[in-house]
Amino acid sequence: MTTTLKQRLHDDLVTAMKSRDELRSATLRLTLTAITKKEVAGTTARELSDDEVLKVIAGEAKKRREAAEAFAQGNRPAQAERELAEGEVLDAYLPKQLSDEELVGIVSAAVAEARAGGAEGPRAMGAIMKIVNPKVAGLAEGGRVAAEVKKQLAG
Repeated sequence: MTTTLKQRLHDDLVTAMKSRDELRSATLRLTLTAITKKEVAGTTARELSDDEVLKVIAGEAKKRREAAEAFAQGNRPAQAERELAEGEVLDAYLPKQLSDEELVGIVSAAVAEARAGGAEGPRAMGAIMKIVNPKVAGLAEGGRVAAEVKKQLAG
C-alpha cells in the first residue's frame, strides 16, 4: 500500500514527538489540523488527495513566510526566525520551486504563445496566466509568476 502524503506527515509527527523535536512537532501538528479542517469544510467529510494536501502545505508555508516578514518588520527577530524555521520544515514536503531562470523561460514561451493567439494589452495578462499556471502549479508562487508576466509584458 502506498503511503499518502497525509500519512507521511502523521508518521513524521510521531517521530518528531518521540525525539522531542518541539519545532517540528508543532509545525506538523498545525499542518495536520489545517488538512483536517479542509477535509471537514464541505457538506460531507472526505479524504484530501495528495495534490490537495500539497496545496494546504503550500498555503501553510506561505503563511509562515508572511508572518516571518511581519515579525522582521516589527523588530521581533526571534519570532521571525521561528516562522522561517517552521516554513523550512514544510518546504521539505513541497516540490522544489522553479528557479528564476526556469520561470523566465516558461513565461517567455507563454507570452509568445499568447501574442501569437492575438492577445494584446491588459487582456494578454489573463491569457498568459492561463497558459503559465498549469505548467507552474505548485512549483512557483502566484505572486512571483504574476510579477514575471507583468515584467515581460512591460519589457
